[in-house]
Amino acid sequence: MSQSVAEVVWERGGQVFVDGRYSRKHYWRFDGGVEVVGSSSPLVVRPPLSETAAVDPEEALVAALSSCHMLWFLALAAKRKFCVDRYADAAEARMGRNAAGKVALLSITMHPDARFSGEHRPTRGDIDALHHEAHELCFIANSVTSEVRCEPVYPEP
Repeated sequence: MSQSVAEVVWERGGQVFVDGRYSRKHYWRFDGGVEVVGSSSPLVVRPPLSETAAVDPEEALVAALSSCHMLWFLALAAKRKFCVDRYADAAEARMGRNAAGKVALLSITMHPDARFSGEHRPTRGDIDALHHEAHELCFIANSVTSEVRCEPVYPEP
C-alpha cells in the first residue's frame, strides 16, 4: 500500500502562548509541494486568533471525502464509457455530540452534480450505481465513523 505524507507546521513567533491568546494559523505542506493555510474554525476560536480565510480541519475532512468519492466516480464512469464533462459537489457536515458525548462530525452529506455528454448517457439508476460503488471504494469513507450520505443532483433528461 502507498503512504500519504502531510506536514503540519505552526510556529509561536513572538506570541506569549501560555495565556491562550495565540494564533491558530498554521501551514499544511504536501509531498507534491502544495502549501495550504490552516487554522481552527472561526466558529470555534474567534478571529483574530483564527484565520478566517484558512481551511479548518473539519472542512478539510469533508473536502477529502468529497474528493475521494469524486475520483472513484470519475474512474467508474470512464470505465463504463460515460463521458463526464463536469462534476461539482457542495458537501456539508453536521457537527454535534456523539453517543460518547464528544463533539464530532456526526454526518457528512455530499450533493454531487455530474454532467455528461455523448450518445451513451447514464440513467438515474446508472448514476445511483456509480455513486454507490464510488462510496464503497472511497478510502476516506472507509476510514471515518461518521454517517456519510450521497444525495446526487440528477441532470435533466
